[in-house]
Amino acid sequence: MLRKYIDKLKPKFEKGGKFEILHSTFEAFESFLFVPDTVTRRGTHIRDAVDMKRTMSVVIMATIPALLFGMWNTGYQQAESIGITRTLMENFWFGFLRVFPIIVVSYAVGLGIEFGVAQVRGHEVNEGFLVSGMLIPLVLPPDIPLWMVAVATAFSVVFAKEIFGGTGMNIWNPALIARAFLFFSYPSEISGDKVWVSGIREEGVQLAEAFSGATPLAVASATAGEDATRVTIDRLYEQLPSLGDLFFGTIPGCIGETSTLAILLGAALLLLTGVASWRIMLSVFAGGAAMGLLFNLWGANTYMELPFYYHFVMGGFAFGAVFMATDPVSAAHTGTGKFIYGFLTGLFAVLIRVLNPAYPEGMMLAILLMNTFAPLIDHYVVEANIRRRLKRLTAVKA
Repeated sequence: MLRKYIDKLKPKFEKGGKFEILHSTFEAFESFLFVPDTVTRRGTHIRDAVDMKRTMSVVIMATIPALLFGMWNTGYQQAESIGITRTLMENFWFGFLRVFPIIVVSYAVGLGIEFGVAQVRGHEVNEGFLVSGMLIPLVLPPDIPLWMVAVATAFSVVFAKEIFGGTGMNIWNPALIARAFLFFSYPSEISGDKVWVSGIREEGVQLAEAFSGATPLAVASATAGEDATRVTIDRLYEQLPSLGDLFFGTIPGCIGETSTLAILLGAALLLLTGVASWRIMLSVFAGGAAMGLLFNLWGANTYMELPFYYHFVMGGFAFGAVFMATDPVSAAHTGTGKFIYGFLTGLFAVLIRVLNPAYPEGMMLAILLMNTFAPLIDHYVVEANIRRRLKRLTAVKA
């Protein structure tokens, strides 16, 4: 019935129809609901059923565990901050009411710009922002003002995506550009101890005794200037949440980044469907482990003594490795290049965290840096492959 209704409306939005100017908008809604009926008219092509819509849908489904846990954790952290106890559903409902508006603003602003640009250019509306619109809220604190979400999303879509030609042409990950924009433009709204717990900045809120909204990364980076002694590392362990809490995610942090378990569930779906690159995921963790072990050997300060696997469950390391570094547009494309790209991403993330306390979350900067160098990595990998083939050819002729 829905298909018949859309077919009835379709002529009005095609060339010569009453609403021809809105053809791109109509096509976007139609392709969202049904498989497009566009066919190849010239040349030889091999196509399968995995189009961009399906790919983006899989990524969105992979983010659902982190999103749902983030909603619950938003309510849980707020209850902890004021010293009350809620049921699981009460915590989830509180978090839903805080997180859902952020998602709505992200999609409304981003898709509004995408639709407008497509109409002006006369192009189809690509599905790329379906994923970016979900990732942007997941990498933000739950107490972020909605108008800042709107400004950051608009900046990201315009200057990190559309200015380069739209979906598939962007150099940097749009969701991380939105976060970087907020980080450097409004640092007080995305750093410190109060932004990670919803509501504690409101006047009249009485915090529970001994409660701190500091994230584990902030706690660890605060010890970077201390001498490495057995006493200071023991004190750091006491100040940090348990390894179990870090892994399950019952800690302050960005909405979708706290639960490593939920993120790994999403990673499993991405790997099973072949949507994300296992080479990049594996090498990101390998690079982080290598840098962490090197710091363990160095041991110049307390932070360096922290076991490398703590970095995997703190901050946005796991989320970045699974959802950000694997972006098929801004990441490396060659097989060997993916290993190099991922390894350096993990390595630089831990390096920035430990050696530069001003940027305790090094994953964002590491991924954006490697996005910049990804084309260069692919270039040298291809050139090296060409040289190897030429050498083999020369040897055969000789």
